[in-house]
Formats: sequence, structure tokens, C-alpha cells
Amino acid sequence: MPHLDAAFNYARWLTKNEADAEDVVQEASVRALRFLPSLRGSDARAWLLTIVRNTWYGRFSGRDDPTRTTASDDVSHERTDPSPDPESQMMQRQTVDIVRDAIERLPADFREVIVLRELEGFSYKEIAEVLGIPIGTVMSRLARARDRLAMLLGPTVAEARLQ
Repeated sequence: MPHLDAAFNYARWLTKNEADAEDVVQEASVRALRFLPSLRGSDARAWLLTIVRNTWYGRFSGRDDPTRTTASDDVSHERTDPSPDPESQMMQRQTVDIVRDAIERLPADFREVIVLRELEGFSYKEIAEVLGIPIGTVMSRLARARDRLAMLLGPTVAEARLQ
């Protein structure tokens, strides 16, 4: 239960759709409850997110369907200053929207390592456990994902800051 927010957040980034994310988390939660006795000394958050990931892959074999809609009002990743002026708030929201769009345009393999590391704060070891890949692969994917994200954001973020 304490990791449901992280599970939903991760599922939303995977599915790019709140309704599908809710379905994936619901199905993953049922699976997690069914297999709870198999959790032995493991990190419960990584274990649950592994189930979320497997549920998503099992449910959406067409990964990264470009026709899927995105949720535009999800602000769970925004970190706003407690007292910015309206202009700063607008610029910050615009930057967050640009970054969110760029992350959603990444391939699923890159998107999930970025989300797990940068947004959920997972260690490389935890990411490797969730994805079922070696730590070296996590590090490689993360580096490539950051490079691709920087390419996507390059001029766009600079333009948003000047406006």
C-alpha cells in the first residue's frame, strides 16, 4: 500500500495514459496480493514496480503506440517554488510541460530508466532489479536516455526560458 503512488506514477509514464495506468496498477496490485508470500527480504517497492512493469508489458504488447493520448493535468512531478510570481509560475509550468513531452517521446526502454532514476529516485541496483537487466545495462540505457533527452530539449528549453 505505501508504494501505490510510485506504482501509479510509473504506470502512467509507461502507458502515457491515466486510465490505462489505473488499470495496470489495479491488475498489478491484485497480482502482488496474490504473490505476497513470495516477497522474502526483497525491496517491496522494487518488487511492486516489477509487477507493474510486467503487467504493462503483458497488457500492452504494442508498446509506445503514438496514437495513445497523454494526461495533461498530471502535476505530480512539478517542484514549484512556494512563492513565485505569476510570470515565473507560467514559465515553470511551460518548462515542465516541455520536459514531460520530451520524456513521453523517448522509447519505452529509455523512458522507464529515466522515470525510475530521476523521478522515483531508484538506485541503479533497484532499477536493474525492477527491469530484470544487469546494472551495466541500466547505466548504459540511462546515459543514452539522458543524451536523447538533452537532444530533444536542447533548443526548446532555452527558448522557453527566454519567453
